[in-house]
Amino acid sequence: MANSGCKDVPGPDEESFLYFAYGSNLMTERIHLRNPSAAFFCVARLQDFKLDFGNSQGKTSQTWHGGIATIFQSPGDEVWGVVWKMNKSNLNSLDEQEGVKSGTYVVIEVKVSTQEGREITCRSYLMTNYENAPPSPQYKKIICMGAKENGLPLEYREKLEAIEPNDYTGKVSEEIEDIIKKGETQTL
Repeated sequence: MANSGCKDVPGPDEESFLYFAYGSNLMTERIHLRNPSAAFFCVARLQDFKLDFGNSQGKTSQTWHGGIATIFQSPGDEVWGVVWKMNKSNLNSLDEQEGVKSGTYVVIEVKVSTQEGREITCRSYLMTNYENAPPSPQYKKIICMGAKENGLPLEYREKLEAIEPNDYTGKVSEEIEDIIKKGETQTL
């Protein structure tokens, strides 16, 4: 498990940026599939936002076979996630993974609070045109595994665990299936 604090980690410079992840990119192995420069920076909280799941433009994700994570403004709520420090050379691959060109997500700038109370500005993503839909069991599992791996607060992890998934029982991509299997063997 990563150290959830931001102590002794230099902030972004002209070669890097900070990315706030709240979905499948909570998990180190998942983000490294397309963005090898991602380095754990800290755990952080996005105040006055809420986690949701949906299908962009009403289309079910071919990768995840269910709703995918997004956030929306919701006074009094909070979303916990991981801040990754990434090399700017990974901006395009991250945008591609998040479907920016296809209109799945838009890039947003958010201010998050570290567990030490420090406020930092990060890049993140938001779905603007979606229909609510529950996540597949596999997608939910990746999110929960990433939350546990990086030490998100227990109360928030319990909320994630309580999310009702859809009833998809098929396979997701082979690389994701491999990540799930590795995670399951590590928790035995």
